[in-house]
Amino acid sequence: MKDLIINKETTERTVLVGLITPQQGEAKANEYLDELAFLADTAGAVTVHRFLQRLENPNPRTFVGTGKLEEIKQYVLDNEIGMVIFDDDLSTKQVSNIEKELQVKILDRTSLILDIFAKRAQTANAKTQVELAQYQYLLPRLTRMWTHLERQRGGIGMRGPGETQIETDRRIILDKIARLKAELKSIDKQKSIQRKNRGKLTRVALVGYTNVGKSTLMNLLSKSDVFAENKLFATLDTTVRKVIIDNLPFLLTDTVGFIRKLPTHLVDSFKSTLDEVRDADLLVHVVDISHPQFEEQIEVVNKTLQEICESKDKPMIMVFNKIDAFSYIPKDEDDLTPRTRENISLEELKTTWMAKMHDNCVFISAKQQINIETLKELVYAKAKEIHLTRFPYNDFLFQKYDEELQ
Repeated sequence: MKDLIINKETTERTVLVGLITPQQGEAKANEYLDELAFLADTAGAVTVHRFLQRLENPNPRTFVGTGKLEEIKQYVLDNEIGMVIFDDDLSTKQVSNIEKELQVKILDRTSLILDIFAKRAQTANAKTQVELAQYQYLLPRLTRMWTHLERQRGGIGMRGPGETQIETDRRIILDKIARLKAELKSIDKQKSIQRKNRGKLTRVALVGYTNVGKSTLMNLLSKSDVFAENKLFATLDTTVRKVIIDNLPFLLTDTVGFIRKLPTHLVDSFKSTLDEVRDADLLVHVVDISHPQFEEQIEVVNKTLQEICESKDKPMIMVFNKIDAFSYIPKDEDDLTPRTRENISLEELKTTWMAKMHDNCVFISAKQQINIETLKELVYAKAKEIHLTRFPYNDFLFQKYDEELQ
């Protein structure tokens, strides 16, 4: 699919483009570009420069203004840039106009995320979900450039009277979307049966923003070898492991991470993956406390859980990970400016969040294995409460086990 997939064999030099708007200040725009650069790196590209422009609204023809586009064009020519990535979704018209002017590959944030998902997908389920999301992204952006799709199905007898090529391509893609949805429905049915076969074991799901350390934590708790990497969306396929803490068995699930501006149709495609979250009895929300905007990341995850996963009433443990990477800048006594997030110490954050969460939170480093035992004790206590609601007669066994430990 043209322009949706980045060449994996060579490292591409790219520049990033974003806007400063009344709704998105300069600091926020720069933060989004930092994340976009991380996405580009995950996809295999090297970011060599970034452009920001202050506008009331995106230019409907070229996203940025004429002068800024000319500046980008000159930089692309002078520095052998092969790709330009925009931080927001582009319309078909915008892509066409920008591509005509810059003469290089043009991507937006959604197409970049789709490329990463396509690269990371390993199982048939994940690959089907990604393919569906790609076609749903492509459908409203159809132009005559997609006429190669006709060859995938054959043109004779497929075109109705007076039907244009774009209508034919649209119908082919709609057929593919219908087929992929049918495949996912079959996969969902199989997974539903698998979940039912797991019995009444307590289910614990790791959730959180992408690249906060969920898979590393999964490996520690389950003593397994789930793929973990300092890249965005290292995990796409849901992994379920049986874990035993002390005398309590439960199922632990590692799920795909969330991100700001995550395409809606991509989330919709991965609903079968998110079913594991929906069916979980306990959520363990992993947070990268070393990230300067970790509180906004928490909001993104919570919003996704509430709107997509319908899990706002589930019990939750907050796990603040990467305390080994946490840093802050103490304010001078004579500095009268308001304190920012960068001026707050870890101890202050601990006090604030433990009071807010009524002790349902813990501060750890999965990488350095700091406070992992405290986390296990907290997960054990919460999972035990859920277990006893289903098997109240096991309370005697727990009491006896606790007495033996003492």
